Amino acid sequence: MADKRKLQGEIDRCLKKVTEGVEQFEDIWQKLHNAANANQKEKYEADLKKEIKKLQRLRDQIKTWVASNEIKDKRQLVENRKLIETQMERFKVVERETKTKAYSKEGLGLALKVDPAQKEKEEVGQWLTVSQQQH
Repeated sequence: MADKRKLQGEIDRCLKKVTEGVEQFEDIWQKLHNAANANQKEKYEADLKKEIKKLQRLRDQIKTWVASNEIKDKRQLVENRKLIETQMERFKVVERETKTKAYSKEGLGLALKVDPAQKEKEEVGQWLTVSQQQH
């Protein structure tokens, strides 16, 4: 009985760490996408990598518990594992973007895809220029 309580305590601590880790990941994710310069982006990418490594270790522990016969209700464990895997997929996207060389085929292809906000900014700028010239 004491073993089960101890195990449940470990699981609860792990799930709490997962929740905190995912929140931290979300915060860093937002900071990364709002970063103004390359140095900030690099720092946030490194922070994201650190956080995803922590989450992956927790995921490995969760996988061990899911495979174990000692635990009957595994729903919460499976949900948390999926949550971590979702963050891992998001991190893959960031990693792919950072590893893309500027003059590679992918990099040049990305250059053609203009950020919607940037495109709108340019269109407004052109409209202002044309409007001023007409008056």
